[in-house]
Amino acid sequence: MDKNYILLRSHIEEICRLTDQEWNYIKPFFIHKKLRKHQFLTQKHEPAPFQYWIIKGLLKTYSIDKAGREHVLHFVSEQQWTSDFGAYQNQISQTIEADCIEDSEFFCLFLKDREHLCVEIPKMAHFFRIKSHLAYTGLLHRILSLLTETAADSYHDLIQNNPDLLQRVPERFLASYLGVTSENLKAMKG
Repeated sequence: MDKNYILLRSHIEEICRLTDQEWNYIKPFFIHKKLRKHQFLTQKHEPAPFQYWIIKGLLKTYSIDKAGREHVLHFVSEQQWTSDFGAYQNQISQTIEADCIEDSEFFCLFLKDREHLCVEIPKMAHFFRIKSHLAYTGLLHRILSLLTETAADSYHDLIQNNPDLLQRVPERFLASYLGVTSENLKAMKG
């Protein structure tokens, strides 16, 4: 498990260098967990106690509409953060769900612990601010692509930026992410 903490420290240090003393203070706040394929990480209407950093595996975040159709919002893999961030930040019930496409390992961070770390070690406030900015920028890109690109363009963008997803994600989830049927996706693949 120590190698997982080494990965986390390296991830944080891509943005801000930590002393060993700072790292030793930060490390215990991150709780290590594992889930198997098809297990839920988060569920709609449940509390949102954690922000998650993925060590290993692949998850999807999604919403289910009133007709029972699943709409994949995002795929989350190694060294990425996920949560229902609005619910997490405001400590309200979640509005989206996340489950494991593959067996997954991750660190969990309580909001109160994140806030404490940001006060005690200002570098962590800087780290989480940068991560929030990057997530917001990614979300804007996703929304703009949904509004302005064809599904085929979005598919080509997805495979260019995340080629490993084609091997890891079942076709029906890719189709949902792109807002098309599985048949349309097969036609796009040519």
